[in-house]
Amino acid sequence: MAHSTSGTSTPQEASARQEAVPHGDGGAGPGTPPPTRRGMLAVAAAAGVGLLAGCGEETARSASGAGPHDSTGAERSPSAEPSAHSPSPTPKPRPELPRGGRELSRYRLVGYCGLPGAAALGRLGTGDLDDRVRQIEKTARAYAADRAPQPVLELLATVANGTAGPDGTYRSRTSPDTIRRFHDAAKRHRALLLLNIQPGRASVLGEVKALREWLVHPDVGIALDPEWEMGPGEVPGATYGHTSGQEITDVARYLSRIVAEHDLPQKPLVFHQVAVSVVGDQSALRPQPGVVLIKSADGIGSPGMKRDTWRQLVKDQPEQVRTGFKLFYEEDTEGSRLMTPEEVLALRPRPDYVMFE
Repeated sequence: MAHSTSGTSTPQEASARQEAVPHGDGGAGPGTPPPTRRGMLAVAAAAGVGLLAGCGEETARSASGAGPHDSTGAERSPSAEPSAHSPSPTPKPRPELPRGGRELSRYRLVGYCGLPGAAALGRLGTGDLDDRVRQIEKTARAYAADRAPQPVLELLATVANGTAGPDGTYRSRTSPDTIRRFHDAAKRHRALLLLNIQPGRASVLGEVKALREWLVHPDVGIALDPEWEMGPGEVPGATYGHTSGQEITDVARYLSRIVAEHDLPQKPLVFHQVAVSVVGDQSALRPQPGVVLIKSADGIGSPGMKRDTWRQLVKDQPEQVRTGFKLFYEEDTEGSRLMTPEEVLALRPRPDYVMFE
């Protein structure tokens, strides 16, 4: 899944640009090439992702304009208010997960990740979207075991760039139109939509808050990719980024408030971890009401190598944190093979989320 960073656009990248709002030069540029395949991934997407301008403004306007108005902004007539003698309205059903219920523990989450027009970032970015979701459904059944299968679309909503961009954050935001298209597909297929964040030098919590208009839905969660979270002077692709247990907890608290405000079912908060150093101070991880923390082991290699990475990452893991496991259709099979569903389900603790790139 490696690709050129020369600045020459592929047809897929050109297609993706049509779905995104322009953001600076957006390209990887002639800078220092990333040291590994993982270093190539985020830089590749820069040509196909645009700045998401004004995300959340509609929600903010609604909040500031609270009052006796309908969806068109017109003032309600006093006659529209229920009278003292009117029958009590039927209670509105509580929001549920796409396939029923309000707790994630009944499901095995199985998904693809990606971004339209950026094939190097995963299968979700290629082919017909509905066909891809049907493939996820089939794959999910193979990993369900003792649970119901729950398909997942993990869309890159914030993508780390190899160049600073106008605001110096080394990141781009996927356009609202693209997010809406994927959310519509998730609703059609009763799937979960996870919005993946590769923050570059931007604030992680700030990127999550920018997605609030989607997070108020019961079928939308967050996935963090902290290996792309850069400190001052760091550039995506040149080194692994890092986060902390406290920062993840801060995101969980924000999501928990949304869950409470909108009476939502449990919301997943996934954090992908490729090495022990990527997430520091895990003792500070504090699960929050209505939010399920999932640590996803993210590493490339043979089945034996991936099991070794797994053991390192789940060692001394806080009991409240659930587990996930990432498989790579191409990289894992270079000189080896993809792990089978039976091998993945034999991992302990058994993964709650299995994701393919």
